[in-house]
Amino acid sequence: MKQAITGVVTSDVAEVEVRTIWPSICVYPSGRMLGRWFAIKWPDVYVFRLGNLLALLAIPHALALYFLRVSPYRALRYMVTNRRVCICRGLTAEVEKSIDLDGFDALEIQVQDGQQWYYAADLVFMKDGTEVFRLGAVTRPDVLRHSCLSVRQAMVSVRQVRQQQACA
Repeated sequence: MKQAITGVVTSDVAEVEVRTIWPSICVYPSGRMLGRWFAIKWPDVYVFRLGNLLALLAIPHALALYFLRVSPYRALRYMVTNRRVCICRGLTAEVEKSIDLDGFDALEIQVQDGQQWYYAADLVFMKDGTEVFRLGAVTRPDVLRHSCLSVRQAMVSVRQVRQQQACA
């Protein structure tokens, strides 16, 4: 057995998927527009709000955006592995764009107009204060941010231990 802990693989042995997140429908401009409409709170009387009425009326459009998001050739998802963070497309999850875990030093959450209603935001990867990568419309972005930082910290820690062992 090569693994000290079952299921745990270091990044130099193999690339292993840690987490997959599907973006919200507010990844599309019309989805953000719907989010702005749904957030209207006038008149603020219990559930009787204009935004809730508009949400009921917009169900067909929202469903079309949902099925567009998961359609076979356009299926968009974000994947965190033990080596990198990837934007994948299609049913086979082919990597379209990626960033190595050591390619960023900070993660910011930026909420765009229309994303608040969906509890979504953009996850911005920063290197020396400049944006190097962006994941759009991540639902519950704090969870993915925590996962990315945890996996990055684990990779850096393992790398440091291996360097110490090599020097000894």
